[in-house]
Amino acid sequence: MLDIKFIRENSKLVKEKSKQKGFTIDIDKLLKVDQERRQIIEEVDHLRSERKKVADARDEKKGQQLKKELREKEDKLEKLTDQFYELVRLVPNIPKDDVPVGRDESGNKVIREVGKKPTFSFKPKDHLELGLALDLIDVERAAKISGSRFAFLKNELATLEFALIKLAFETLTTKGGFIPIIPPVLVNPQFIEGLGYPEYLAGEGYKAGDQYLVGTAEHSIVAMHADEIFNSSSGDLPKRYVGFSAAFRKEAGSYGKDTKGIFRVHQFDKVEMVSFTKPQDDDVEHEFLLSMEEKLFGMLEIPYQVVKMCTGDLGFPVARKYDLEAWIPSENRYREVTSTSTTTDFQARRLNIKFKDGSVQGFVHILNGTAFAIGRTLIAIMENYQQKDGSILIPKVLQKYTGFTKITS
Repeated sequence: MLDIKFIRENSKLVKEKSKQKGFTIDIDKLLKVDQERRQIIEEVDHLRSERKKVADARDEKKGQQLKKELREKEDKLEKLTDQFYELVRLVPNIPKDDVPVGRDESGNKVIREVGKKPTFSFKPKDHLELGLALDLIDVERAAKISGSRFAFLKNELATLEFALIKLAFETLTTKGGFIPIIPPVLVNPQFIEGLGYPEYLAGEGYKAGDQYLVGTAEHSIVAMHADEIFNSSSGDLPKRYVGFSAAFRKEAGSYGKDTKGIFRVHQFDKVEMVSFTKPQDDDVEHEFLLSMEEKLFGMLEIPYQVVKMCTGDLGFPVARKYDLEAWIPSENRYREVTSTSTTTDFQARRLNIKFKDGSVQGFVHILNGTAFAIGRTLIAIMENYQQKDGSILIPKVLQKYTGFTKITS
């Protein structure tokens, strides 16, 4: 959440920035409740002080009167406090100043294109055609046992997934100082709420009893440091993790979109980066995470473009976001395969994750980025590396992990 002091001093800015993200927030109501709450806090403190004086004077009659008044004020304070936190948690994180203003994805800005798009002497097939012909993907049997938007990955494609995981982990642990981690995929609801993803609580997330299945490893990796303090002067920051997990999303708002194949499914695997850093290092760390995503796709030699998301295309806790979109030949366009975001101190405030640096203490900044969304990366490899005879070449950087250089029928 945002610092209430910042909201008080910048109410017009918070209203405007929230509106740019598509959220209409009653800031005036929040500030009114905040003012009433602060007034009651003063009154409660005064009554407690008076009660102590009366107790020292052994004035029982006056003490009973003050006790009654104090109980009434404390009850009112409790209600106002609940109302305050309910309202302040409805305020989204505000976009950074360099984020382009726009209503939706049409306002996103292409920053750069990298790599040469492949040319074919034949009409390129889509990933599902290739996957079915080479016995790599089975969506029919998956639908039979799990429903639509599920798939079996088979044979060489399953091996290719583990090759991607190995590449990401080796690169990020040796080049970026990331700590490898396999997180739990069930998370208690207070942590999903603390991360600031209202859409996940409202139906986008899968529930298992009273818990939620993660939509990304970020959900559990960020929450693991709730109510903790990093010691920056001892070298705790930046603290970087690279995690692998399955991820689960209902894709409730994507009816009719990407229904073929494995581009938009309910269960998928991801290699995710999470970073905790000092506030002054936020921008540099964000560019670093983006550079690692670009490095990985550069190693795969897949053409891509980097897109800076506009205000209207940012999520509730996000202050800035870049998408990396890979070239998909069958669609003759780029499609999102990874993204990286900074949530500044928004999630840290909600989850109480702080740092101390000597006498200085504050909330950390938290960033995340996808190294590989496995399914979408497999699609990009299959389509960009397909051959006229229907086979698929393996990117050179992955061949030492797969043990083969080509997928053939």
